[in-house]
Amino acid sequence: MTKLVTVADTGHVRTITLNRAEKKNALSLELAWGVIEAVDKAALDDNVWVVALTGSGDAFCAGLDLSPDSQNYTPMTPMAAQLDDIGWVGNFLLAIRKRCDKPVVGGINGVAVGAGLGLAMATDVRIIARSARLMAGYTRIGGSPDAGLTITLPQAMGYEKAMRFMMENRTLVGDEAVAWGMAGEAADDDKLAARLQEYCQTLCEWSPITLRLLKRGMVRSTEGVELESQLRYEVANIRKAFGSQDGQEARRAFLEKRKPVFQGR
Repeated sequence: MTKLVTVADTGHVRTITLNRAEKKNALSLELAWGVIEAVDKAALDDNVWVVALTGSGDAFCAGLDLSPDSQNYTPMTPMAAQLDDIGWVGNFLLAIRKRCDKPVVGGINGVAVGAGLGLAMATDVRIIARSARLMAGYTRIGGSPDAGLTITLPQAMGYEKAMRFMMENRTLVGDEAVAWGMAGEAADDDKLAARLQEYCQTLCEWSPITLRLLKRGMVRSTEGVELESQLRYEVANIRKAFGSQDGQEARRAFLEKRKPVFQGR
């Protein structure tokens, strides 16, 4: 297991923590695949009944690391070429919803943006810190949603709220995110970790067989579209968005901290 992901067991609860606090848990390839590996291992461990997923420091996950020293960074034009099939960005949802039939509880301790928001929304239920900020951010950088957000956001919020949230590039904080359906409850920042553990331990009072069958049924009932097909569709769309002239302009403007000028091309 990569040192960028820590794993701790308390009874039948396994806590997986993104451990790159100095970068707001921004996703390097090592961190992204480390999270997926940790979830897959928890799914196969019979002693694990419930999985908790959270971040270290003051952030849950700030999305893809695009800093110049990151392994993810490439110049503007080749951005779309990085997006190939489902990759790690779609495997967040596949690992948590499809391959892990145990409840995965998100402890959203801080900011969750882009693919980081996708990771948060892939969890089955979420407890959010009152100061935590949730934002999709794709319109700001000339992209379209990935990481399963075209599936999970409409499920959680309903179609119109999901459209407004993404089109308007809204940021929802704590209790407001609960009101919009993005989390089940909010907790004070200093009590979030304890509340996450408390909630997960209460789930362990039920039969793990019951919980696994419950999740299987719930996931199957929400699969209006085949997950892998939809995830590939997301990647195809974001490739087009990032490959367009407007997409390149959006990213330049984002990095230069100015308002973009779009041409519809």
